Amino acid sequence: MLLIIITTEVILPKVGNAEDIIGKIVVQGNERIETETVKSYLSISSGDIFSVKQINSSLKALFATGLFADVAMRRDGQALIVSVVENPIINRVAFEGNKRITDENLALEIQLRPRVVYTRTRVQNDVQRLAEIYRRSGRFAVTIDPKVIQLTQNRVDLIFEIDEGPITGIRRISFVGNKAFDDSDLRDQIRTRESAWWRILTSDDTYDPERLTFDRELLRKFYLSKGYADFRVVSAIAELTRDKKDFYVTFTIEEGKRYRFGKLSVKSNLPDLNGESLLHLLTVDSGEWYNADDVEDTIQTLTDSVGDLGYAFVDIRSRLDRNREIQTVNVNFEIDEGPRVYVQRINIYGNVRTREEVIRREFRLLEGDAFNAAKIRRSRQKIRDLGIFETVDIETEQGDSQDLSVLNVAVEETSTGELSFGAGISSADGLIGETGIREKNLLGRGQELKLGVSFSARRQEIDMSFTEPYFLDKDVSAGFDIFRKGVDLQDESSFDKDSIGSVLRSNYSLMEDLRHGVNYTLRRDEVSQIADTASSLIKEQKGAAVTSSVGQNILYDKRDSRLSPTEGYSIRLGQDFAGVGGDVTFLKQTIGSTYYLPIYSNWVFGSRITGGYVAGLGDKVRITDKFFVGGAQLRGFESSGVGPRDAVTGDALGGNTFFTSGVELTIPLNITKDLDLGGAIFSDVGSNFNGNYKKGTSEILEDVTPRASVGVGFSYASPLGPIRVDYAVPFLKESFDRIERLRFSFGGRF
Repeated sequence: MLLIIITTEVILPKVGNAEDIIGKIVVQGNERIETETVKSYLSISSGDIFSVKQINSSLKALFATGLFADVAMRRDGQALIVSVVENPIINRVAFEGNKRITDENLALEIQLRPRVVYTRTRVQNDVQRLAEIYRRSGRFAVTIDPKVIQLTQNRVDLIFEIDEGPITGIRRISFVGNKAFDDSDLRDQIRTRESAWWRILTSDDTYDPERLTFDRELLRKFYLSKGYADFRVVSAIAELTRDKKDFYVTFTIEEGKRYRFGKLSVKSNLPDLNGESLLHLLTVDSGEWYNADDVEDTIQTLTDSVGDLGYAFVDIRSRLDRNREIQTVNVNFEIDEGPRVYVQRINIYGNVRTREEVIRREFRLLEGDAFNAAKIRRSRQKIRDLGIFETVDIETEQGDSQDLSVLNVAVEETSTGELSFGAGISSADGLIGETGIREKNLLGRGQELKLGVSFSARRQEIDMSFTEPYFLDKDVSAGFDIFRKGVDLQDESSFDKDSIGSVLRSNYSLMEDLRHGVNYTLRRDEVSQIADTASSLIKEQKGAAVTSSVGQNILYDKRDSRLSPTEGYSIRLGQDFAGVGGDVTFLKQTIGSTYYLPIYSNWVFGSRITGGYVAGLGDKVRITDKFFVGGAQLRGFESSGVGPRDAVTGDALGGNTFFTSGVELTIPLNITKDLDLGGAIFSDVGSNFNGNYKKGTSEILEDVTPRASVGVGFSYASPLGPIRVDYAVPFLKESFDRIERLRFSFGGRF
């Protein structure tokens, strides 16, 4: 290691009088740095008087440049001799011992680079930066030793020798001062987790000071949502264990009293707007437990509603008045006229691949419109819903004048190309495999292209789809699907079904939550491989038929999430007419509705209902166009386990009319939040009937009576894919129905 000793030497005889003038300045010891450059840093020059003050100032200036390891000045007659020792130049920077973090990522964090002047201060600063990187990844036992190898021409190689050490985990998380909720309840609310072997795919069980700060805010929001308006986190302390392998984390909190909503009022300071007329918009009621989230939701609802009334510039705030004696919070929602601000300009940053128009067309307001915070929030959500950005942030700044605002939209693109392989197993299809290629942002236009192949013991499918979200630069989605499917229905109906075809589709928005879609389908269905023991009704339908149909659907969706809804409802209506050419003619109508309601904490009540009717127009409805009920639709019964059936062969024949309904209460098991375990209690009801088969051909078993079942379910979002197990017991059934009490599925993509 290069050892550099810095000394400061000023050897000057006393200045006896003003005649002691500096005749010349001589610089010694400089190799790379020009003499005139050294002189330029001095605060004294030839012709000046020898001054201790000025010479000391010059010394400080030379050291401040960082170019020199040592500087000395002395007087030799009328000459000022400046002797310097230059700091070496870095030839190479290397890292040794690092395994968890690559050289490239470490190099990005340090300031020292090749051809940069070496100083010990810079080295120590870089050591601190490197240590901080490792601490953020949970390795607090890391040691970093900088080594310097001296080279010729005053050059050095700088090598950071790193001992990463073990990951510093969280041995225990404790809470002090909590009475209303136990430690396990509060652990579920924070991001930090206690270390466990099953958390190999997450870093939440490693110590991170920034995450601990975030946890304080999560605790505050949780208590405020439960009525504890005076709650505060006194401290959050992390103590390193004696073996320096883990941390003990302790949160000290003060819960305070629990409050209920008291008097609720709306005061309007806007002309021609009566605050009392808006009371029906409040989403909270007096007597309920105070919930800060509900207060924010009410402010959002009032902002949107007042904006719809034509008041573009409003400022709504909640005024809280706590009564600690009776433990109530009076809330007054005060509506004031906000500043009249217009959007001057929308700037977009960070879109490297994505075209700017893809982002701009999702905005609910344009340049020149009145500034509206609610529309900005909706715009941000619309951009996030595209699924092509990792982060979306919208910040505002003042424009060229007080009444103008500039919106700065910062996006970070995510990888939109996907090559997936999947595997799984289910009680319905046996072993399942799939592979697919998907691009969600084709050529940066926001278009989606997908090609997939899936196969199992009973089903083989290949399909390709393309979607243009803004066809002809309008808010109209358009696309097509091309597919080929083969299904083994031997167990249910003693035949195989092969389909090949394509779909043209389009949908557009009628309102914010209402969309209408149209489609055209051209499909060829073939009934083949009919077993010798099959029903005569199925044998009659051997062969292929071409279906040419047009359809429409309407979706009204008020759910809070399309993937994992916990609140809201949706209604879907569909209609298809076949007979625009082709071999078959029918009219098919379907309806579906879902409803979700949060009950308590993460308990969610859900209900669904679906139904359909198909009628042949002059022709009998082929078995490939009929409805089959069972399996996931009606748990407790096999796939195609309910409906018209041949009495002799037992083959499912399908019905022209069906309905299914179900209610389910999902319950988090709270064993540990990271395992994402869930339970469910459910009940399903349904029926399938109206087969319209000729009774003389074969004896048909058919009953319109509803079937019903009750059961329990278990789900686990494992790292390799979701696991779902349901156990259902039918309590309304017919003797000819096919029963399936246990149903499971497991699979995932990797």
